[in-house]
Amino acid sequence: MTWTSIDPSTGDVVTRVPETSAEEAEEALDAALRAQRQWRRASFAERAAVLERAAELLRARVDAHAELMAREMGKPVRQGRAEVEKCAWVCEYYADRAEDQLAPVQPDASDLAGRAYVAFEPLGTVLAVMPWNFPFWQVFRFAAPTLMAGNATLLKHAPNVPGCARAIERVFTEAGLPEGLFRSLYIDVERTHALIRDRRVAAVTLTGSVRAGRAVAATAGEALKKTVLELGGSDPYIVLADADLDRAAGACVESRLINSGQSCIAAKRFIVLDEVYEAFLERVIAGMSAARVGSPLDEATDVGPLARLDLRDALHEQVARSVGAGARCVLGGEPAGGPGAFYPPTVLVDAPAGSPAYREELFGPVAVVLRARDEAEAVRLANDTPFGLGGGVFTRDAARGEALARYELEVGSAFVNTYVRSDPRLPFGGVKESGYGRELGAFGIREFVNVKTIWVEGDVR
Repeated sequence: MTWTSIDPSTGDVVTRVPETSAEEAEEALDAALRAQRQWRRASFAERAAVLERAAELLRARVDAHAELMAREMGKPVRQGRAEVEKCAWVCEYYADRAEDQLAPVQPDASDLAGRAYVAFEPLGTVLAVMPWNFPFWQVFRFAAPTLMAGNATLLKHAPNVPGCARAIERVFTEAGLPEGLFRSLYIDVERTHALIRDRRVAAVTLTGSVRAGRAVAATAGEALKKTVLELGGSDPYIVLADADLDRAAGACVESRLINSGQSCIAAKRFIVLDEVYEAFLERVIAGMSAARVGSPLDEATDVGPLARLDLRDALHEQVARSVGAGARCVLGGEPAGGPGAFYPPTVLVDAPAGSPAYREELFGPVAVVLRARDEAEAVRLANDTPFGLGGGVFTRDAARGEALARYELEVGSAFVNTYVRSDPRLPFGGVKESGYGRELGAFGIREFVNVKTIWVEGDVR
């Protein structure tokens, strides 16, 4: 069997990579175990040197990596370059901060009989099951802190981006990471679950669908393995009556169209107060209409193809079912003719409760605009979803927006007067069916460590 990537804009074959054999997987598990035993004793400075070199290599190859993403999964090249730069940033961030973030912590207890402190020790080998939509960033945001904490890493990437998986492994190898500490495995779902059960794997992280998250969590739970899950999202953005509508609509459209709409934290549901609903909707339609759809290799493209034809068809089926349930399509709504997995920027309004546009994640350039009578109803609509990844509030009263963001939105990240995005310095993750655990920041690097209490009595020489 061979892993094959297909250019979603042309249908051409891009990359072919042989499937990892059972023997190769066994060798990778043993190599990771051996390498991690040495790596855990490496100094933070030694680990940081590798991550800093990885950042240099990423920047040196930014154009090649952006083109690879464009050809394998359709990301516009301008966005691909930004993704590669963000990967370099997260490497540098943890190279600089990991030692402080994992420094031993002294308890606030002066009456202890001995000397006690809390140390953060690596767990071992961490298996990462990663998606195709941000094929470089999703890997580096897990790998940089995990490696800096002293762990080994195994990557099971999405089957449609094998070239990206291979390129990432090459970056770490050429950066000087010891052999065995990072390996890409080209394996199917069944063999992935067998890896999770293997005693040589200490923990698992997954970014993907709710269905995939449930399956991985169940297998890891049976094996008593730590997991971090970042799953789907249907991020609500509340637009209050006093909002700067140009700013709000611009941010909402930009967020909705990032990665051609294929982002878990993209703005998906715009919940607008009655007083400004029509004016806001007009601006959103204008902004979505102005987005340029085209080849992901074209510098002027804003919206490329979806990553696969089946994903485009599934998105259109959700749109059609929503319209059938009573929603109105005021822009787009029909797949583009010709080759490629293109779907036009689309705006749906009046989506009834229970319809796909109201309840499900729409993974593509489709915005849903909902009307709210007042602030209380806006909050109710925002939280009336199984997801809880991100959300936003737009208002000229920043204090009011902060209060809604902090106390009312049931999400892992809430932004005021801008759109939700991840940042290496801040924890990222969700609640409800958007998963659990955190990546990034100090919280992220502590997910895959043993929080170990050390108590010493007697003379210390």
